Amino acid sequence: MRLIEPSSAIAADDIIIVGGGLAGLFCALKLAPRPVTVISAAPLGEGASSAWAQGGIAAAVAEGDSAEAHAADTIAVGGGIVDEAVALGLAREAGARIHDLLQYGVPFDRDLEGRLAVGREAAHSARRIVHVQGDRAGKAIIAALIDAVQKTPSIKVIEGYVAETLLTSEDAVAGLQLRKAHDAGAHTITVPARAVVLATGGIGHLYAVTTNPVEASGSGLALAARAGAVIADPEFVQFHPTAIMIGRDPAPLASEAIRGEGATLINGKGERFMLAIDPLAELAPRDIVARGVFAEIAAGRGAFLDATKALGAHFAKEFPTVYASCKAGGIDPATQPIPIAPAVHYHMGGIAVDQHGRTSIKGLWAGGEVSSTGAHGANRLASNSLLEAVVYAARIAEDINGHALPDTLRIVASTQTPNGAFDTQAETRLRNIMSTQVGVIRNGEDLANAVRSLAAMERSATNAALRNMATTALIVATAAWVRQESRGAHFRSDYPDENPALARRTMTTLNAAHAVAATITGHEAPRTAVPA
Repeated sequence: MRLIEPSSAIAADDIIIVGGGLAGLFCALKLAPRPVTVISAAPLGEGASSAWAQGGIAAAVAEGDSAEAHAADTIAVGGGIVDEAVALGLAREAGARIHDLLQYGVPFDRDLEGRLAVGREAAHSARRIVHVQGDRAGKAIIAALIDAVQKTPSIKVIEGYVAETLLTSEDAVAGLQLRKAHDAGAHTITVPARAVVLATGGIGHLYAVTTNPVEASGSGLALAARAGAVIADPEFVQFHPTAIMIGRDPAPLASEAIRGEGATLINGKGERFMLAIDPLAELAPRDIVARGVFAEIAAGRGAFLDATKALGAHFAKEFPTVYASCKAGGIDPATQPIPIAPAVHYHMGGIAVDQHGRTSIKGLWAGGEVSSTGAHGANRLASNSLLEAVVYAARIAEDINGHALPDTLRIVASTQTPNGAFDTQAETRLRNIMSTQVGVIRNGEDLANAVRSLAAMERSATNAALRNMATTALIVATAAWVRQESRGAHFRSDYPDENPALARRTMTTLNAAHAVAATITGHEAPRTAVPA
């Protein structure tokens, strides 16, 4: 690995990967020895949601378990719109990808007989989550991959730059415009490219309460959408029910595995409220638990995760990351219930990709949370996200290696557009709009108000980063307004039931989102690169 500046010559045959999280690094390693340039807004290992993942990776590696059972669980919680072939393919490749990670040095937990230790999480019918030191899977996986990347000479890394615009020519990728991170006044740098892999993560930072890092602002989705790519299922946003409420942004996460070990959810009166909501109680699918927690908070009773009986004095050993977060906030989880609230955790939607990770734009692939494969449907099964990231990263690398790229780089016509200062007040307003009007429980009036506000923000934004945030937020809000039913993580109080006629995935574009916004706001819809 070599650290370079964007002004340094990037070889004509380089594959450009945008994103330094699990999907991006794994794809770069799988492409070796093919030349790759990884562009990361933050230093490798920072700013990636995958590095913060506590649960682990779902894989049917234990005796008595099967890929078919894993796929069945995935389909069962996906709200009726999971692509069943995709889910089965994902589950069947899990073992091979776990083996890859072991080869890269990931120290997965093992039992006394040396076999991979597996835990259970919500809505899984078996113990199939492989962990690292209880709740340190994401951090350990990213650390191992960074070490492997640093030892791989074919990988170059550009740190501290954000991809601001995806450049196309004749409906195919032609390059990227980069700008130095956190420097609105910096000039953009144009980087030609034959092939680009977007692995930029999710959209959590579009919401006021999230477990995601600030870099998860939906930039990759906006880049692709503004270039005309098809976007799938953007309305399906998963809220983790147990973010730790100690006044931090992002909010620390209390892993679902804690409930898997017997911790309960109680309100301020000490009552276990999930017992009356779902037969699985604390182990119900995340959308149901998140709404249960939200309802207790909305009613003024508060919500807490109580592990004092299930774990007690063992808490610090079993879940050291959660324990440290709680102690930093003045809470001893061994003896005190943990105050919690739902927080945006994962986006099931994203750039639509096929089984190889290809998008609707030639020369553009997408992997990890920025993509939408159809594996999660309307509600992701716990610990399937890291699995999807490595499975599709490997598939993308295989597809690129077997893909005939253009012999010559296209001529890129890029313009140097002025970039206004980043408006932090506008950012705060956007995040509050998304949390209050496009949040855990939605309704048509709130969604219409959100669309009006977000469309106005997108039109008026002079800062590219803020405009991309508004673009992605608008796509999410318009899709939520159009889906007049409740399904999976998308809950409409004015349409509380599933509509069988709507049991299908959403496929949309930025042009389509603008057209929806125009019907609500009365403003003429702007046009993007490709007609809807």
